[in-house]
Amino acid sequence: MIDFHTWTTPNGRKVAIMLEETGLKYTVHTIHIGQGEQHDLEFLKLSPNNKIPAIRDNETGIQMMESGAILMYLAEKTGQFMPTDERARWATIEWLMFQMGGVGPFMGQVHHFTKYNSGVSEYSEERYLNEAKRLYRVMDKRLADNEWLNGHSYSIADIAVWPWAARHDWQTIDLNDFPNVARWYVAMCERPAVQKGWNIPPTDQKIPMPT
Repeated sequence: MIDFHTWTTPNGRKVAIMLEETGLKYTVHTIHIGQGEQHDLEFLKLSPNNKIPAIRDNETGIQMMESGAILMYLAEKTGQFMPTDERARWATIEWLMFQMGGVGPFMGQVHHFTKYNSGVSEYSEERYLNEAKRLYRVMDKRLADNEWLNGHSYSIADIAVWPWAARHDWQTIDLNDFPNVARWYVAMCERPAVQKGWNIPPTDQKIPMPT
């Protein structure tokens, strides 16, 4: 059994989707970041960086923070969603790092300045939104000739990126401007594990769909 500490953020949802996809048994522990629960001393023992998600695998005794590392751990534990072929494996890691180093940090800044603090800094809104659009263009080009981001199969790279693309409405991004991303996004939305993972913890937010 895995203890899964999370909240309704893209980083939390990527691990929720992975747990659903793999079929691992887990218990959800909600960490309400709006109420500062990520700073509780007990949670800090599990996640010293005071960020969700974090897990404790009661089967192995391993505990982990950082969503990308957790995805890799769960992929290795289950033998799922990380190809064993060397080329495909490294392509998966490459696109996972694309999310960790680009998509997450920059789109998170779009959320901060465009969604929550609109009008505070025109420079910041323009800077981060332009970078978000550039990242969508990178994905659109990649997905023009590939069904999935690693170019081989559905993987933890797709699981990592999708929850951030699922905030395209917060980012004022029209997915129709990126047709290959839109096709991939809809295919992800049709997966039952993605639908379940979105709602962990339960939320009244709906998965936004391209119009």
